[in-house]
Amino acid sequence: MRRSLLCLLWMLLVLSTTYCRADNSDVITVPTSGKFQLTIAPSTVLSGAAAPELGQKLGELFSFDMGVSGLFEIAQGGGGSGLLLKSAYQVTGDSVVLECRLFDQILNRELTAKRYSGGKKDLRRMAHAFSDEVLRALTGQKGPFTGLIAYVSKVSGNKEIFVMDYDGYNPRRVTNNGSININPDFAPSGKEIIYTSYKKGNPDLYRRELYTGFEARISARSGLNAMGAYSPDGNRIAEVMSKDGNSEVYLISREGKELSRLTRDAAIDVSPAWSPDGSKIVFVSDRLGKPQLFVMNADGSNVRRLTTSGAYNVTPRWSPKGDRIVYARQEGGGFQIHAINPDGSGDTQLTSSGSNEHPRWSPDGRFIVFSSTRDGAEAIYLMRGDGSGQTRISRGKGSDSHPSWSQG
Repeated sequence: MRRSLLCLLWMLLVLSTTYCRADNSDVITVPTSGKFQLTIAPSTVLSGAAAPELGQKLGELFSFDMGVSGLFEIAQGGGGSGLLLKSAYQVTGDSVVLECRLFDQILNRELTAKRYSGGKKDLRRMAHAFSDEVLRALTGQKGPFTGLIAYVSKVSGNKEIFVMDYDGYNPRRVTNNGSININPDFAPSGKEIIYTSYKKGNPDLYRRELYTGFEARISARSGLNAMGAYSPDGNRIAEVMSKDGNSEVYLISREGKELSRLTRDAAIDVSPAWSPDGSKIVFVSDRLGKPQLFVMNADGSNVRRLTTSGAYNVTPRWSPKGDRIVYARQEGGGFQIHAINPDGSGDTQLTSSGSNEHPRWSPDGRFIVFSSTRDGAEAIYLMRGDGSGQTRISRGKGSDSHPSWSQG
């Protein structure tokens, strides 16, 4: 009788701590609190000499990534009864080999394992890559941690385009023309950006390959050429032009060929953003008196108003999952980030401290990156899609804004 009771209690414990992956291929242990119990073990040496600073950096990287995700209750050490993340490294000159594993200690099995090699400068990317795999193993969807964030910084005294790792490390300058450069947007490939620059006097749209540095001016019509947004397939760009005397939304090819004009209204139409399937575009218009969000088909047809609250709603961006649209609303003397369903329901305020603008989704739809003045000068922050876990990531002393998150 006693043995049967113990077996029943064990079965109940296992049943109360299981979680099915999105693809139903595995069952992973998770506490009834709704978060995975994760122990991050100290990094060990595969062979050769130890590098304590490298091991410490790995622990900090994994802790930050897992903490940002909001999926874990994190402990340091080598014990615990839930998930265990282990890493080991080998340093040879300027080269590093990194092995990482994730174990389920209750079911006594390895969930995922990866081996990476590269230079010491690649260590952060290697660790972020395994964090991506941890999320894939547990949820069925890869994490966004190897992506880059493009943004506008005034650290040089001018508005220049920079890129940095998603956690704010390794910032590097993309433009260096001493002019005004704004509104960067990543191609779906993550290998190039478009942005608007005044470096030739007129606000023109440029396309730049990040790894080769090749750049082309793709829209230089008279007047405004701005707020470019790549289509999900990367072949088209929605942008705002004023060549016909009013700010309207147009479609151009990736090379800059004008394809069609989408809006035709005496009001100002700006800030186009695509739905993830490429069938619709959300944009901002003051055609009813004050800036509000509207949605239209990708050919300009079937325009409908999206927001009905707030007197000044701007900079929308569609979630990669298609279920939410994030935007900024003027509240008092500043802006706050809101999210709304594509049918206009469920409008929710996500921020409340400082003035918060230019929200963009991470490529997996889990996070939102945005700029905020809550600590004084404008800086880049990220938060989860529900507004929780708001964290500053930009580390510079200048004003940073207009973030955009690439695929990893």
